[in-house]
Amino acid sequence: MNLNKIIIKVGLGTCGIAAGAKEVYNKFETLIGKKSNLVLDYTSCNGMCFHEPIVEIIYPNKTSIMLGGVDVSDVEGILNNIIKSTHFHDHLVIKKQDMAMEGMAFESLQTRLVLKRCGAINPDSIDEYIASDGFLALEYALKNMTPENVVDEVKKSGLRGRGGAGFPTGLKWDLSQKAVGTKKYVICNADEGDPGAFMDRAALEGDPYNIIEGMILCGYAIGAGVGYIYVRAEYPLAVKRVKEAILVAESKHYLGKNILGTTFNFEIKIKEGAGAFVCGEETALIASIEGKRGMPKIKPPFPSTSGLWGCPTNINNVETLATVAWIIRNGSAKYAAMGTEKSKGTKVFSLAGKIKNSGLVEVEMGLTIDQIIYDIGGGTSSGKPVKAVQLGGPSGGCLPTHLLKTLVDYESIVETGAIMGSGGMIVMDEETCMVDIAKYFLTFIQQESCGKCTFCRIGTKRMLEILEKMTEGKGTMDDLVVLRDLCEKVGSASLCQLGKTAPNPILTTLKYFENEYLEHIHEKKCRAKVCKALIRFHIDDNLCNGCTLCRRNCPVNAIHGKPKDVHIIQADICTKCGICFDICPQKAISKESGL
Repeated sequence: MNLNKIIIKVGLGTCGIAAGAKEVYNKFETLIGKKSNLVLDYTSCNGMCFHEPIVEIIYPNKTSIMLGGVDVSDVEGILNNIIKSTHFHDHLVIKKQDMAMEGMAFESLQTRLVLKRCGAINPDSIDEYIASDGFLALEYALKNMTPENVVDEVKKSGLRGRGGAGFPTGLKWDLSQKAVGTKKYVICNADEGDPGAFMDRAALEGDPYNIIEGMILCGYAIGAGVGYIYVRAEYPLAVKRVKEAILVAESKHYLGKNILGTTFNFEIKIKEGAGAFVCGEETALIASIEGKRGMPKIKPPFPSTSGLWGCPTNINNVETLATVAWIIRNGSAKYAAMGTEKSKGTKVFSLAGKIKNSGLVEVEMGLTIDQIIYDIGGGTSSGKPVKAVQLGGPSGGCLPTHLLKTLVDYESIVETGAIMGSGGMIVMDEETCMVDIAKYFLTFIQQESCGKCTFCRIGTKRMLEILEKMTEGKGTMDDLVVLRDLCEKVGSASLCQLGKTAPNPILTTLKYFENEYLEHIHEKKCRAKVCKALIRFHIDDNLCNGCTLCRRNCPVNAIHGKPKDVHIIQADICTKCGICFDICPQKAISKESGL
């Protein structure tokens, strides 16, 4: 198909569309018209979100050129380059197969299993999925393996759940398989709620059939006939593509009754969540599917024996299920050969925060955190030194620079006080206040608490109030004592992991950045100059030339002065928005810390 044609692919993932890729695609569509030698196609995010919108030109001889940062105004020139076979503008080219370029460097340390097809195939095309080894694992398993064989293969692979805790996937499947019940369920947990995490969304948007195949294999292995994908309603593109993929898979007999001519029946339904972070917890998620308020329950019983509507239920997250077909297709030994002794295979991370190359990466377990940040991520976007890395979202912790040599595996990261989590990795530079960061995550946790536990409902509120006092310069050493005590009690007495892990951002910032807490308490100072109550703006008499730009742009009229005279900021009116600091052409305005 299209053997003698030039294919132009535009990345239409959520990140690309947000950057203007849809407009770029539409412009190509208009200008290409009926040109017989050109084919316009689309794909999803290839992980290089920092280069969006991305366009790839694939020639009949399979060589390709990838362009990044493409604007609508570039489209006509790109088409002319293609038609005339001339070179592309260097500022757009990010990857060529015969050159070591930035796009190649971004990929050099990656091992892409889950993300292999993302950004490479059309996610809506079942034919392209099949052409890239799709459904081979399902066909092989249904015709050559017993359910016990499938479970055993997943066990031997060493695959652990990628949703956060790292529970052995094969053991979970084994428990569900052996559980007694005439009806069983498979649930794909796509309720991705961590700030800065977007791995599941990208996998669903870029390779929906792979998750579907993983769910069918799980259903076959445990004896389930129905699967649910519990996905955030805030992921409309992912929902749309998965729904369409389910319909097409049914029409091609990969889903539904008598799959691939066998006696195995399996159907998949979509349940859109309302955005409650706590529904990422298994029992709360189950309650939500059942139409109840999403609140966690005491375990046991565990879902594997009594889950959805009281039936045995297996729950895995998107990344876990997206790995299963690869294991069945390539063998457990090949998967187990990757990674470390206790953490096998690969892990997907979303790089966010103050990172140069923001986006998605998939690396073999056993790399170090600094390899991901510097060698793949390119260091900080500001060019300033890395100060800390937040791992594991609100349930995780902040690691300082001296721990960036930590291996990416479950045990090593837990030893630092953080957790692997679902794979969010937020990079911070020296302009980040660690007390403010702890307050940010506690604000999120406190808002997302379902309220069932007293310690979680009220304890996180009291913890947040203490952090707010500190960032306002009103904290005391007694507050610090109470804060530590609350961390211990909330962590030990809460029912689910949302409450149990709520203290982690505080505990790790206290452990590694205690001096910043003490500065906020004793010196009423924020070294990063982030906490508004602890900073002030000042105009230098020797640098101000009275251009009036700051006065004219101050939203509260806090700056006074005549043209060509030194200006003054009235502190009691200033809201510390920082506009004057950002726009002053003379750099005459300084930001100072301390009351």
